[in-house]
Amino acid sequence: MERMLEIPVSVNPTDAIRAMRIIGEESGWQMNRIEETKIVQRWAIIAPMANRARVLGLVVNSGEAEGLALRSWSHVAGSAGRMSFAEFRVPECFDGENWSLFLQKWSGLMPRCPWKWSFMERSIIGFLLPEFRRSRKSFAKEGVDTSKWENGD
Repeated sequence: MERMLEIPVSVNPTDAIRAMRIIGEESGWQMNRIEETKIVQRWAIIAPMANRARVLGLVVNSGEAEGLALRSWSHVAGSAGRMSFAEFRVPECFDGENWSLFLQKWSGLMPRCPWKWSFMERSIIGFLLPEFRRSRKSFAKEGVDTSKWENGD
């Protein structure tokens, strides 16, 4: 059994993958890379158009987190500005406290707070998009303290 968790993030897909790779190497997990494409919706004037986004990912093959996977991609949802997403596949054996600690450590390894966008970014992407709020709520629901962000450096 596993569950899927898709979170909008303010960091690049490469930063998301790099953070997971660092945690995996520190923990001694064997991992392999994933490169896929994903169909995403882009709004052009008033009609949605299907586009493909390049997906980068890592899957853990051994250790306590065996089965844990991260897929990350970016796409232009509207007329301008990129929105990035991180999708986690969390195995039942890793869910709970281990998962919360992992997600907290993962978010701390980001070059910036993954659930916050600058005013300018929000203005370009679309100031009132629900993804901004959904991101913070998703991190909080998974046990990450969103009132403060501590960089792991």
